[in-house]
Amino acid sequence: MQTYDDVHGYVVARAGVSEGFPFGPGALVYKVVGKMFALLAVDQTPLSISLKCDPADAQFLRDTYAAVKAGYHLNKRHWNTLLLDGSVPDDVVRTMIDDSYRLVVKGLTRAERTSLD
Repeated sequence: MQTYDDVHGYVVARAGVSEGFPFGPGALVYKVVGKMFALLAVDQTPLSISLKCDPADAQFLRDTYAAVKAGYHLNKRHWNTLLLDGSVPDDVVRTMIDDSYRLVVKGLTRAERTSLD
């Protein structure tokens, strides 16, 4: 999960995902029902992705992996920024993406969640 194609393909495979560049050409934002759950810095080498995270898990991931830092320009309690340099196993990256999506979906209204089915 180090290339744009790998990350992008995995992120957009979820129900209801939209994408855009509201912060400029270097920051691809992924949303579900209008709520951001991932931000991919496409103008960096290596790529980095910011993901929503449960606060307890966020700190654990930062303590475990040097490539995981507090969210860059985001709420540092609820967001992590992951440098996609290959040092974090692909299954952990996928789990972080899945958790971010799930956290945002959990906060949607019942009608919004139902629209994703």
